[in-house]
Amino acid sequence: MDLEKLKYPIGRFVKPTEITIQDLEAWTDTLRKFPAKLQKVLEEIPENRLDKPYRPGGWTIRQLVNHLADSHVNSYVRFKWTLTEDVPVIKTYDQEAWAELPDGRSGSVGASIQILQGIHKRWVHMLDLFNREDFNKKLKHPEFDDPLSLGELLSLYAWHCKHHLAHIQRTLQ
Repeated sequence: MDLEKLKYPIGRFVKPTEITIQDLEAWTDTLRKFPAKLQKVLEEIPENRLDKPYRPGGWTIRQLVNHLADSHVNSYVRFKWTLTEDVPVIKTYDQEAWAELPDGRSGSVGASIQILQGIHKRWVHMLDLFNREDFNKKLKHPEFDDPLSLGELLSLYAWHCKHHLAHIQRTLQ
């Protein structure tokens, strides 16, 4: 299998050009169900497999799960900034460096699942209360040329859930 398919098992993220109410509901539902899906998949992985990379040159399963907690906490905060500020410029972080920190390399996947359960519960509750205009609010992400709407950011994080879940599921094959 080629490296591109190993890196992007569901394909690279493509920013949507149109966003429907059905899209927003589906992406929110992805966030709603993700912690339970991730926990179920992790239950099938032996402890000694958590510290092996999910692909050659990639993070270990443990680093990947801990990355998900880090990333989704950051995204939740980005949503809150965007709701309370006018087109905030968000701060990025070096996800590679964070994954190499001791808590990323050896931290408990159980603790990261708990973080994801809590953050997703709060995040989805917030999204369920959004009106259509809230999804149109924008932020400036330094990795994208144009400002992103919260609808576009939601699509990115729904993709992010599926993307990394596919990495982990691949280890079961």
